[in-house]
Amino acid sequence: MAVEAGTQQERVAGRVWTVRLDPYGRPSAGEVKLSCSRPACAPHRISGGAGAGRKAAVEHVNTHLARIGEDGGPRGDATCACRAADCTWHTDDPDAGRRGGARPTAARCGGAMVLAMYADRVGRLWRIAEMCARCAAATPDCRVLDTARSTAPTAPTRAVQPAGERAAKGESADGTAQEDRAAHFSDTGRAAAAGASSTDAVSQAPVPHARTASPGGASRRAKRWGKIAQRIVPHDLEPDVLRVELIELGDAFRTYQQRTEPDLALLAELHERKGRAFRLWADVSGDNSLHHEAKRAETAAQTTREMFHNRTGAPVEDAVGGDEPPVERLLTRQQAVHARTVLEYAQSNSPYPEADVRLTVLMLTLRAARAGTGNVTGQDLTGWLPDDAERVLERLVAADWVRLPGTVAQAMASLPEEATTFTVPALLSTEPRPLALGKTTRARISGWAQKTVGDRKIRKKKLGAATRLLALYTAAHTRPDGRLGHAGDGGLPLEKAAAFCSLALDEVTHHTELLVTADWLAEADTTAGKLRGQLAERVLPLGGLL
Repeated sequence: MAVEAGTQQERVAGRVWTVRLDPYGRPSAGEVKLSCSRPACAPHRISGGAGAGRKAAVEHVNTHLARIGEDGGPRGDATCACRAADCTWHTDDPDAGRRGGARPTAARCGGAMVLAMYADRVGRLWRIAEMCARCAAATPDCRVLDTARSTAPTAPTRAVQPAGERAAKGESADGTAQEDRAAHFSDTGRAAAAGASSTDAVSQAPVPHARTASPGGASRRAKRWGKIAQRIVPHDLEPDVLRVELIELGDAFRTYQQRTEPDLALLAELHERKGRAFRLWADVSGDNSLHHEAKRAETAAQTTREMFHNRTGAPVEDAVGGDEPPVERLLTRQQAVHARTVLEYAQSNSPYPEADVRLTVLMLTLRAARAGTGNVTGQDLTGWLPDDAERVLERLVAADWVRLPGTVAQAMASLPEEATTFTVPALLSTEPRPLALGKTTRARISGWAQKTVGDRKIRKKKLGAATRLLALYTAAHTRPDGRLGHAGDGGLPLEKAAAFCSLALDEVTHHTELLVTADWLAEADTTAGKLRGQLAERVLPLGGLL
């Protein structure tokens, strides 16, 4: 008995295999040096650049993995190699500093011994190590390849086929295809951490697997493996519904990262699910760092919901449960507020009251809102005012509202590759600035105004400056459903709309009808001193979100 006790106390040091790629010689030579921490592996030079070096490194790593599998995989009586390195491979528990006591990194060690693979994202370092399950879960970009056999004397084991024979048959220990168990060097697929050139070498390499099974139940490897937020989901986590939820959430987040277009409603739902799951995980495991992660997920969910509301004017629930997704607006709610401020500024600071002058003032103001200077081409000017652009620009120069480096004729002839730089003296940097717009906000509002004024059906109908100003005014004062004016107001005050467009009250009706024929407004009514109506469905993204 004494001999057995002494044997149980003996633990061997966890093994580590480290493969590195380093530059060699002159950069123009295109050579790299491949080195391995194992004494039997001599360093050697590789020609062909970094791509060839990474491919050779992955092949070298898979060679070691195959040998480890033939030797029996990770050893259950080994010590954690990460702890031997003072747990410098992973970050500390964010809540450990408040608990006091022992060093937080050392306190993380625990669980079964595993064979873990780490690959940095730039493709210069690969590390295979025997380490504890907790350290593996806390190490970013780390994947568990195999779990050590239980060392308990009462746990009977069955005969296991050698890893080499399993690989030859293309199967893992639980009978699944070997392709699904190949070493992964990133979260997104079976490619090496540094490039697609090493994909084939990795996906074809054999990887050792679990070799034990309890006599009364399914093998631990029969349960699906998963990872979320750089944490490995324990195979024995209870309740099982929580384990499945965490694995599915990890897969869902990785799938979302592959989307070409964002879906804020879906992202908010994923963050909410993550917050609930991590809180339950923290409760059942007693790990305070999981509470920290749950709070982050809840904050991210709230931020994403606000972003969705600002862009669409509708709550996330409408997108999740509705038949049709809400329209995503070109302007957020706050950007729409700034857009209305610019409209008011152009109305108050135009040197002449005519509609064509006011439209030009508005568009040039949006170009120069931040620094007092901007660029314009002849095509821009004729797009805003097809017939009177040159005459209007001459009037603005004569009034010293705008300054040009040359003549008006030169500005009208300027091309996009040689745009004319103009200056608006009233917008030159002063304190306080007339229009406090950020870089992104200014660009968004300018693009919104350009899309409105240059709408294809408005151009096709050859509508004038007053009608285009009315289109801008209606787009800037809509609710999320496209109706004009605030809810309960019954529309826009007719006098304010007429004043902005430099029209008489009785002229607004005619220009409103022109917008209906151009399919800008689906319907309109100007009775009782109100401009009521609905933006056409095709222009709903240009609505300003009151």
